[in-house]
Amino acid sequence: MTQLKIPDGEYMYSGHVACPGCGAAIAMRFALKALGAKTMVVIPACCWGVIAGPYPQSSLKVPILQTAFATAGATASGLRAALDMRQDTDTTVMAWAGDGGTFDIGIQALSGAVERNEDFIYVCYDNEAYMNTGVQRSSATPFGTRTTTTPGRGWKKSRKKNMVEILAAHRIPYAATASIAFPEDMIRKFSKAQQMKGGTRFLHVFASCPTGWRIPSEMSVKIARLAVQANIFPLYEVEDGTNYTLN
Repeated sequence: MTQLKIPDGEYMYSGHVACPGCGAAIAMRFALKALGAKTMVVIPACCWGVIAGPYPQSSLKVPILQTAFATAGATASGLRAALDMRQDTDTTVMAWAGDGGTFDIGIQALSGAVERNEDFIYVCYDNEAYMNTGVQRSSATPFGTRTTTTPGRGWKKSRKKNMVEILAAHRIPYAATASIAFPEDMIRKFSKAQQMKGGTRFLHVFASCPTGWRIPSEMSVKIARLAVQANIFPLYEVEDGTNYTLN
């Protein structure tokens, strides 16, 4: 099989404020390499709301629209409609939210958008807790995990929500998982989602968090790779809600 070449283009500036080894920053770098310069990014409250920087500064070389925590799906829908009114069909709209803004706080707006099959790419970078506000548990936090809101013997007793299956149940054109440890697979999936134009495409990206997980920054990619190899985070695609491909 021919290996995919990772594009040379860089759409992130150096010197951003992400933590060392931040999986979310790695994920954004690969995503924009795949999507290119004609991309607009919707970012609700999350770690990336800080990494992106306060206006007029920016850590990205593409336009950013920062929005409220619960509204990534609704804002991306409106942005797509505005671009369509201007007859701009070339620009890709990408909503970029953490697990808290996707699995929990933003699921209502996301479900509404995908039920209407809005034409944008929605990305959940999953670091498995509310890292930006102090490592509180989310419904993406795995069973058995200790966080600041599930401390000590109060470790999380419920299992991780299966977000890809929830989105697949909406019968959207494309839903997939990806990992920062497998950049060629991730870039291929973002490119595929972009080329599919028409309807919502959802990517669930495993993005390790050294700060929240209490791991050395240099272990960020290795931990993400082990999660796939141990079948904790399998890589797969779902097309039209029914056609599964295990990567």
